Amino acid sequence: MRKTMKKLLTFGLIISMIGALTACGGSKSGKDEAEVVPETTAEETAVEGTTTDGNLNVHIDVEVASMDPQIATDGTSFEVIAAITDGLYALDADGNPVEAMVDTVEKSEDGLNYTFTLKDAKWSNGTPVTANDFVFAWRRAVDPAVASEYAFIIGIAGIKNADAIAAGEKPLEELGVTAVDEKTLKVELDTPVPFFESLMAFPTFYPVNEEFYKTAGDQYATTPETLLSNGAFVITSYEPATTTITLAKNETYWDAANVKLSGIKYQVIKDSQQAMLAYQNGDLDLVTLSGEQVEQFQADPEFKNIMAGYLWYVSPNQKIAGLENANLRKALALAFDKEAVTANILKDGSIPAYFAVPALLAIGPDGKEYREAAGSNYFTADKAKALEYWETAKAELGVDKLTYTMIVEDTESAINVAQFLQAEIQTTLPGITINIEQMPKKNRVERMQEGDFELGLTRWGPDYADPMTYLDMWTTDSPNNYGFWSNKDYDAIIESCKKGDLALDVEKRWQALIDAEKIVMDDAVILPVYQKGNAIMQRTSVQGVEFHSVAINRYFKNATKN
Repeated sequence: MRKTMKKLLTFGLIISMIGALTACGGSKSGKDEAEVVPETTAEETAVEGTTTDGNLNVHIDVEVASMDPQIATDGTSFEVIAAITDGLYALDADGNPVEAMVDTVEKSEDGLNYTFTLKDAKWSNGTPVTANDFVFAWRRAVDPAVASEYAFIIGIAGIKNADAIAAGEKPLEELGVTAVDEKTLKVELDTPVPFFESLMAFPTFYPVNEEFYKTAGDQYATTPETLLSNGAFVITSYEPATTTITLAKNETYWDAANVKLSGIKYQVIKDSQQAMLAYQNGDLDLVTLSGEQVEQFQADPEFKNIMAGYLWYVSPNQKIAGLENANLRKALALAFDKEAVTANILKDGSIPAYFAVPALLAIGPDGKEYREAAGSNYFTADKAKALEYWETAKAELGVDKLTYTMIVEDTESAINVAQFLQAEIQTTLPGITINIEQMPKKNRVERMQEGDFELGLTRWGPDYADPMTYLDMWTTDSPNNYGFWSNKDYDAIIESCKKGDLALDVEKRWQALIDAEKIVMDDAVILPVYQKGNAIMQRTSVQGVEFHSVAINRYFKNATKN
């Protein structure tokens, strides 16, 4: 039932989608033309000192927020955690689950029991990786005292009693995971989950050595000395919010013979022009482009365009006066031109988002990709209709003017998009003022989690290949329901799709998920903006980097650099 991006759409179809979008009109970004990199190829400007030492130099545009697999919530952190840690499974080049720590697996016919035998593998301090490392980690994830934002995903995996434990209704010891012996892990599910093995590649399910964790205490995962690796690389330099993170090959890794890189150096560069200059100077091997850079370098042989699964949207906090009004939210959702965002600001292969569940995610029981099956487009820009909704909202709220602040992370692309939305909304809806507050991504996420915001430009990447990875977010008690929307009928549909009658009927479940998305969109719970595409430069000397639209965005274990 599950298929990956490569199996969902051909490359030609993706390119045709991108090509169609680049013809769309709209406002230009406010980029200073003086900052634009001269129009030339990367090869013409790369210096002779380009590194060829077997270390891969990678650009990231936000800091790593956490290296704790049960605490991390963002894609950048997940990527680095996955580079130093193996879970039960990893994803292959096509996005399919393959054994990592698993040596053999036995599955019951009813899909409710898995028995894993682990490989003989060691942590970087020489201690063996054991079944208890998984038991300890998974219990941490659902422990109310830990308050992991990803506790919900243990329940999504169907692990017995996960939700009840996370809610404080049952003790940790009743979680459906048992260390039968040092190398045997037994997992019990409440209900069969067809994508269970794929979920096991997600960082929240990664193991943690209990003794080491307790020795590190509150400092766990904050420095190289308080981190252990059982993966392809070990971390050698890291501090929270640092701008450089270095990894070295893990010589004691169980599959070290197949790891060709000497190490990885991540560099946080938020300004895309500075990042491209670093690439041209030979300081980076992989860099993400934005805006005008895409046009400048798209003919370069090192240019690549990759569709990602991230959905960017504005979340209105419905606890803020006015934003509880559905007509106001609809006015905001229709007030801006998404095609102008993707074609004139981002220019990186991103596509307009007329949905809450992105394209390229999953195939249904009918063999159709989810977006093809769902069909409908929601909130195509209609400024006249937006104004009608605004007039209705003003009458209902008894106001003529409203002012809101939109919080946004301090990356170049996010700021440019926010400024465009600000201008479009203020022009389309006279009387509405949008202020913008910039901050590091970690701060923006914390503010939204705490409800300390009015509007937030945010994003969500799929953790697994099923629409539930998005739709579960808007249930009443979800920690990712930043807007505090609540709908009992919606909650009931999602619960039944996870563990009720609908979970046992794949066709009815699929249609119910389509219906649930319609509820979210009809009530303007979120204001979708775009689905992310990535325009990158990758040196021809670098091969084997694996890109995924689900879970871990980039894998470097099989990469080489000549």
